Amino acid sequence: MTNPSNYNLEREKKNETNGKKADGVIYVDNKVIGVIELKAQDTKNLDKIETQAFNYHASHSNSKYIIISNFDELRFYIDKKTAYEKFSLFTLSYEEFKKLHLLISYESIKEDIPLKLKEKTATFEQNISKELYKDFSAFRTHLFENIVKNNENIDKSTLLRLTQKLCDRIIFILFAEDRGLLKPNTIKELITRHSQDVFGNSMYEYYKIYFNAINEGNEKLNIPKYNGGLFAKDELLDNLKIDDEVLNMEAQKLSSYNFESEISVNILGHIFEQSLTDLEELQANIENTNFDKTKSKRKKDGVFYTPEYITKYIVENTLGKMCLDKREELNIGSEVLTSPLNPKKLTKKEQQTKDNLLIYKDWLFNLKILDPACGSGAFLNQALEYLIIEHKQLQNDLALMGDLFSSYTVEESVLEHNLYGVDINEDAVEIARLSLWLRTAQRGRPLTNLANKIKCGNSLISDKLVVENAFVWQEEFKEVFENGGFDVVIGNPPYGATLNKEEKDYFYSKFETVEYQLDTYTLFMEKAHKILKTNAKLAFIVPSTWLTMFYFKTLRKYLIENSYFDNLLLFRYQVFEDVTAETSIITLTKNKEINEKINTNFYDNSNEIETKIFKQISQNDWINSYELGFNILFNGDKLKVIEKILKDSFELEKIVDIPNGIKPYEVGKGNPKQTKEDLKNRVYDANYKIDESYHNYIVGGSINKFIITSSKTDWIKFGDNLAAPRKNFNFFQKKIMVRQTSDKIISAIDYQGLLSLNNVHNIVINDERYSYEALVCILNSKLMDFYYKFLVPEEGRTFAEVKAINLKRLPIINFEFNKEPFIQKANLMLELNKKLQETKQNFYDELKLEKLTTKLQKFEELEFDDFIKEYTKSKKIKFADKLEERNFKNDWKALFENDKKEVLKIQNQINITDKEIDQMVYKLYDLSDDEIKIVEGKNINEI
Repeated sequence: MTNPSNYNLEREKKNETNGKKADGVIYVDNKVIGVIELKAQDTKNLDKIETQAFNYHASHSNSKYIIISNFDELRFYIDKKTAYEKFSLFTLSYEEFKKLHLLISYESIKEDIPLKLKEKTATFEQNISKELYKDFSAFRTHLFENIVKNNENIDKSTLLRLTQKLCDRIIFILFAEDRGLLKPNTIKELITRHSQDVFGNSMYEYYKIYFNAINEGNEKLNIPKYNGGLFAKDELLDNLKIDDEVLNMEAQKLSSYNFESEISVNILGHIFEQSLTDLEELQANIENTNFDKTKSKRKKDGVFYTPEYITKYIVENTLGKMCLDKREELNIGSEVLTSPLNPKKLTKKEQQTKDNLLIYKDWLFNLKILDPACGSGAFLNQALEYLIIEHKQLQNDLALMGDLFSSYTVEESVLEHNLYGVDINEDAVEIARLSLWLRTAQRGRPLTNLANKIKCGNSLISDKLVVENAFVWQEEFKEVFENGGFDVVIGNPPYGATLNKEEKDYFYSKFETVEYQLDTYTLFMEKAHKILKTNAKLAFIVPSTWLTMFYFKTLRKYLIENSYFDNLLLFRYQVFEDVTAETSIITLTKNKEINEKINTNFYDNSNEIETKIFKQISQNDWINSYELGFNILFNGDKLKVIEKILKDSFELEKIVDIPNGIKPYEVGKGNPKQTKEDLKNRVYDANYKIDESYHNYIVGGSINKFIITSSKTDWIKFGDNLAAPRKNFNFFQKKIMVRQTSDKIISAIDYQGLLSLNNVHNIVINDERYSYEALVCILNSKLMDFYYKFLVPEEGRTFAEVKAINLKRLPIINFEFNKEPFIQKANLMLELNKKLQETKQNFYDELKLEKLTTKLQKFEELEFDDFIKEYTKSKKIKFADKLEERNFKNDWKALFENDKKEVLKIQNQINITDKEIDQMVYKLYDLSDDEIKIVEGKNINEI
């Protein structure tokens, strides 16, 4: 029996990329746009189904919707695991059923209504977040100004801290009144009570009555006890004087937001994170110092808010992986657990399952999870959410096995036993605590005291002589280190933080992975690893520089020799709003085992995280190449070719010097010292040679393979007047120039002895046995391009840059006895490239255009009619009639066709010579045919 022509559902559909089958797929226009995975009712935990379903989803290129169910619960996803709609099928209300029908009816799926709703929701959340932030920021600023005006006896810095604490309390009340923890409209009730006051009490007196009621409980006001430290007695705060109006209108404005349906905890997280920068700005105003948001302390400390899909990925691959492994070890995985025949009289096997569940419960309670740079608590909140779900699943499992006393307060248990955080910023610590309280607060239950779990201090320094807020881990978290350390360390450690001399000296003496170049994130990687238990997990999102930069080789060695690498991901897009640097996620286990199949991947956008299939790399490959770097784009075959290239080679720096070009301008540099006006007007530049002190100079863009094109109008006065004239280097000699701004090596010989700017590297051979011509052939070869991509994986990056340190590390084979053939080829390439330039320039001159379009610069790639269209558009020529147009074309036809033919002929000769040079270089490095195919990106089985 075959499906009808208009069918939209199919059972057990094979994946596009492998032979596995989803239970069902949804079609629109004959394309799979959704996958379905179903399990029996005795499968209680849908998380494992989720992973399976997303694997199917990744295997269908047009899939965007995912449905999973165990016939009790149904989950509906759009593209990503980070969010889903959940439906309990046997207890659906009519409103919930309408929502389910809206999401999964074929008409909705066909019209993409779920995706449109998601996009609309995201836009709404962004708008509401901006509005709330604006109103909250205005409220805090006005409140602070009013408190400063009325409390002149207290210093402003203290008043700022008290203002923030007061704001935290009000945010909690706003959140609590909309989520049933306090009576609805508590703030408005407070304001109304004050309006009826006949004794002249200020509005703040009423606020304090409510604060005290929340701290201790008050039956008359129907307020349960929520202490935990946020509302604890604070004499300074209680004795403030605050005008009524600032606590009236603006607080009511904040109260108008719906903190149940409109404001999620994640929205508050973003607002809290931005608040930290605002507080810094207010503190700068107190100290009368200039404040630049782009150079704020948060930025200087390298702190950036982590997106939710990143926090979820990291938590699932550390804490989540440990929980899954433990369940499997105890044989209580979601697919194993089944209902007992008689819960009151368990069989021996069933009793063992129950006992194992209780062992798992104790294990869960004893997990210690840390974010050592917790900020406003994004990772801790994600871990909290995961553990709440896991504990509730465990309670269900225990109840299934007849344990009638399995119920316990999940949220309180997790906060008391599992979560730890440290941050250098006191405001961040307070906000992290608040965010955890908001996520866990329940009606009538006191808040958990987090003072001993979320602490303020410098995670990297334990010596109070170096910094006042030094943090001694073994003293601050004794209960953790009495049991060997943390089970999980996760986070987004700060990077690029500004360090003073004392801090640098401390790090050089106390950290074993520190080399010449310091970066705080690498220090956090070492510190985190050392405070882990054996077999515990670490996952950080950090800049990708540690993977390949020469200065971080000791860190790579330390980690690869002392860890089992689980996953390594590279993000080639902008993960953080204000950060352009590439980032990576490293997930590892602290032991000395070797993973033969590290899961690796690189992503060009966030959607690929759920869909792109992992590639595997052996840890052994990286153990042998830690000095060169960990390149996830290079598999075992490619690494073997790298080893072959390195086998009999030496580093380029042994036979060359690589000085940089001149730096013309910098305020305060040069003799006389340069001013802002000098820099603005580029006073030493000229478009002709004014006198003998003026020299023609080269910029990086003037360098192409084998040829340098000097501009007749680029001249500069060369001497001590420049910011950095590099006077100890003789520019006026034969040398190789290398373009700096590039994702590969582009080099040419400078036969004229020209100046170069500091976006050019100059290579001067200091061993007369070697020739420039042979070296430039090697540098421009496919083999060296292949090696450079391994050394510096920046291909396609907008701001890719060739660094001198990486040029120095290039592997060179002794070519002193093979240089003559290379000299001939280099000279031929120079001659051909000159001829090509001259031919093209002659054609350009005929065009008589002030500026050439990109298409006209490559006129040889155009057909004649396309050339005429582009040229007449550039010249703004309009023809009076068809005869004029035909005559115009006739005038250009022969010139265009002849010059195009000549250019293509020369280009073909260049390509042939280039390939011949490549073959000569392959032979020099003794590469086999199969190895050459790998270098050239061909299938090794090609004939």
